[in-house]
Amino acid sequence: MNSWTPESLLAVTRGFMEARVVLTAVELDLFTLLSRSPTSLEELISALKTTSRGTAILLDALAGMGLLIKRDDRYTCPEEIARLLSADSPATVLPMAKHAASLWGRWSELTNIVREGAADRPPAVFEDKEELAAFIGAMHVVAKRFAETVAAQVQAGASTNLLDIGGATATYAEAFLRQYPRMRATVFDRPPVIELARKRLADTGLMDRLTLVPGDFYTDELPDGHDLALLSAIIHQNSPEQNLDLYKKVFRALTPGGRILIRDHVMSSDRTQPRDGALFAVNMLVATSGGNCYTFEEIQDSLRAAGFTPIRLLQSGEMMNALVEACRP
Repeated sequence: MNSWTPESLLAVTRGFMEARVVLTAVELDLFTLLSRSPTSLEELISALKTTSRGTAILLDALAGMGLLIKRDDRYTCPEEIARLLSADSPATVLPMAKHAASLWGRWSELTNIVREGAADRPPAVFEDKEELAAFIGAMHVVAKRFAETVAAQVQAGASTNLLDIGGATATYAEAFLRQYPRMRATVFDRPPVIELARKRLADTGLMDRLTLVPGDFYTDELPDGHDLALLSAIIHQNSPEQNLDLYKKVFRALTPGGRILIRDHVMSSDRTQPRDGALFAVNMLVATSGGNCYTFEEIQDSLRAAGFTPIRLLQSGEMMNALVEACRP
């Protein structure tokens, strides 16, 4: 339990301030510019076409937060920050940070959404190909830290044919294939994402064990004949009705005895824990028409309605790393 004081409570109400400073720096691509060489205020103003007062105050705030270094009236980006937030870094999460900046406007609507309900929002689709590629690439950087652990935890050595639904550039499918040499995998995602997967996987030596299938799991049937199916960070974007429909499609895509694995936030029965899940549910409130973070009981009921049994919670987690398993009889 938190021991709240006036100071700690007010610190929460001001938490948006640091976030907004970083998001503005991200939108201006300051970390890329300042990772290349120390730069003066005047040089930055010229490059960014920004105001003197605004730029100076922003830069000094970033330096005060430890995200920039200010020395001899020149600014530079520390190596550890440049690795994560410069567009020049192969390990960058800059596109994910830009996505967070794009959520700012939607989160600003929260009060009205709570009062009046959310506007009808289609599933997120990037119209700009470069933006899509950058975002999917950043997702790969984030996901590969956890994929190997998940592949090992689920003990899928008896499975021979994985279906990774909404699998992006096959980060998890790749981890499963490396963990289980007898396994083959199919990755199913929207056509532009499948093309990105094809490019990323070209030099991995795994393409002879991978099938890439374009499609939309909201409207299309899934490729069948699999004995293991993965829904990784998918169900939170869906309404209960959409998840039930998806579970039924997965059921049809599995052979008898096949398993479905779900990686996501799994909430406590009172929906308050894990803390990150409770906050992420708010993100789904402002960003989707019906998405949410679900309790194990809710997931279990929907899986059972789709025909799955038995159903068990393999792992709970503070992050989006809980695992649920169910079987097709």
